[in-house]
Amino acid sequence: MSLLVVGTVAFDSIETPFGKAERIVGGAATYASLAASFLTKPVHMVSVVGSDFPETQLAAFRARGMDTSGILVKEGEDSFFWSGRYHMDMNSRDTLETRLNVLADFDPQIPDSCQNPDFLLLGNLTPAIQHAVMDRIEKRPRLVVLDTMNFWMTTALEDLKRTFPRIDVLTINEEEARMLSNEYSLVKAAKSILEMGPKYLIIKKGEHGALLFNKHEVFYAPALPLEDVFDPTGAGDTFAGGFIGYLAKSRDISFESMKRALIYGSAMASFCVERFGIERLENLSREDLDARLQLFIDLVQFDIALD
Repeated sequence: MSLLVVGTVAFDSIETPFGKAERIVGGAATYASLAASFLTKPVHMVSVVGSDFPETQLAAFRARGMDTSGILVKEGEDSFFWSGRYHMDMNSRDTLETRLNVLADFDPQIPDSCQNPDFLLLGNLTPAIQHAVMDRIEKRPRLVVLDTMNFWMTTALEDLKRTFPRIDVLTINEEEARMLSNEYSLVKAAKSILEMGPKYLIIKKGEHGALLFNKHEVFYAPALPLEDVFDPTGAGDTFAGGFIGYLAKSRDISFESMKRALIYGSAMASFCVERFGIERLENLSREDLDARLQLFIDLVQFDIALD
């Protein structure tokens, strides 16, 4: 089934306690589409880049079954750029520089090849852009997943809340869940947020896993304990891509299927953090993924005899 991913394709410069990487390929749509393309094809991308973005990288995307016809290349302009430095805990970071460049006036156009997707992933962009994408798709997809962040909760809260009745799954982290709901308990936070419109809520907890809620059920997926964590940039987007990629592959959007999708998303994210940028995702094999999924199974599988 067809999947449309809308988000940023960009350059990042990243510094962590374990090294530095200058001007590497990043962006929410990049990470999410790479993860999803490992599970389903085609993955249609809608984004914008400048003429500084290498055609060789776009060709590499296409070789992986990623349709780049929705990526607008603006000649004579520069791509979106972000630079950040992570602290030792790898959960907090400082933004050193942000250059919007072509993203400053991004107005997403949906090519004919990207119309009528079965699944839609709206990456972390302004709520106005997310609304525009949903308005410009001819038919509502079977499933709409939306990612957002605390910045939009501060600067565009009402626009953000207007997106919630139009989507199926909202993905945010635990800090954002508490901020959006004004509740400390994540169970209470989830109940409050689901009343705003989404049918399902995923609360990402970084190295502590992820929670999936609907109005009646909750499921927890652990994060895999890793020996090497080099760069958490893009892990949340990779998680979202793995999640929706599995659902597109299975064609099953039940809560039970979403449980499995959560594990696939967690597995893909665990690869992302092992190298800087998209390097690990670009070199991933099916055998790698199968072995990682088995580790997740072994991590949580147990038998208890109830007296």
